[in-house]
Amino acid sequence: MLGVIVNVITVILGSLIGLLFKKGIPERVSKAAMIGLGACTLYIGISGSLVGKNTLLLIVSVVLGVIVGTLLNIDSGINKLATKVEEKFKKDGKGVSVAEGLVSATLLFCVGSMTVTGSIQAGLTGDNSVLITKAMLDLVSSMMLASSLGIGVLLSSVAVFVIQGGLVLLAGLISPVMSAGAINEMTCAGSILIIMIGTNLMGITKIKVADFLPAILFAPVIYNIVPLLEKLWSLIVS
Repeated sequence: MLGVIVNVITVILGSLIGLLFKKGIPERVSKAAMIGLGACTLYIGISGSLVGKNTLLLIVSVVLGVIVGTLLNIDSGINKLATKVEEKFKKDGKGVSVAEGLVSATLLFCVGSMTVTGSIQAGLTGDNSVLITKAMLDLVSSMMLASSLGIGVLLSSVAVFVIQGGLVLLAGLISPVMSAGAINEMTCAGSILIIMIGTNLMGITKIKVADFLPAILFAPVIYNIVPLLEKLWSLIVS
């Protein structure tokens, strides 16, 4: 769990630094930084989406994911949970919502091959090198995010601990199904969500990204089910 703890600390530290600098940043500069951050987030999302090899699997995962997410009303649930915190930190309706910062930062920090592979590697072998490398990247990202999105980014450190810590503890159980291919498809689906975050940050869209979260779970599941269905089909036709 060393790598997870280091990652949580860097997110907290980076967020605090970003919040500190935010007070002295003019609104026009903050908006410009938001657009720049959105563009960088788009780049991260596009880069990650290219690791996927099966476009049909991606489409099915995203469509099923958003259907389930919308039915469960995930975005609304997260916003309700953030309301009490938001009332304490958001004054006179100004600033960015806590929920937006929380969701955006959580997805950026917790979706991707480094999160999955690093956590599994730490859980199976005790090697925390990947997670510690990721922690250094998240230190910089959290500074930039917190300066624009506020305290919600700081709260995402809890999600980083829960998600990455959970993956480390469950590494022995999920490793049989988390092949390189499954991780790539999971990363691809997650990167589509990161692209959505990028367009939201730039003010181009107002997508309820949280409702798409189940897509990240559907991707590796479908990846592992497809070969079984193909074998079953070959047995039927033969």
